[in-house]
Amino acid sequence: MTTSDPVIQIDIISDIMCPWCIVGFRQLEQALGVTNMGARILWHPFELNPTMPPEGQNLGEHIAEKYGTTPEQSVQNRAQMQRTGQSLGIDFRLTPDSRIVNSFSAHQMLDFALSQGLQHPLKMALFAAHFTDQRDVS
Repeated sequence: MTTSDPVIQIDIISDIMCPWCIVGFRQLEQALGVTNMGARILWHPFELNPTMPPEGQNLGEHIAEKYGTTPEQSVQNRAQMQRTGQSLGIDFRLTPDSRIVNSFSAHQMLDFALSQGLQHPLKMALFAAHFTDQRDVS
């Protein structure tokens, strides 16, 4: 990319707890690579579960309550998510003990990181911390 190549701003509304958000971003990243289009990514907060307590909840239990999935469907869904992630270079390490947590504080940190020019790297680090390292990002 040269300095004369166009750069567009892409606003993404996402939650760190959302696996489809990182999947969609990686697909966007691939498309930008194919087209050689320059982009400035700006992440905006969205809480999938704003009433989630700080300690969070077991992911399987949460999905069962929210969507009515069975334990078998949960296992199948995790396996599908891992295959999809693998094809995009995402190491989803989803286990029966995986948790979903409240992401409000992480969104506040991302807002501060934007003012420091570090929002995008922090967002990627938070996705990895949550989905790969099974860290509590609340």
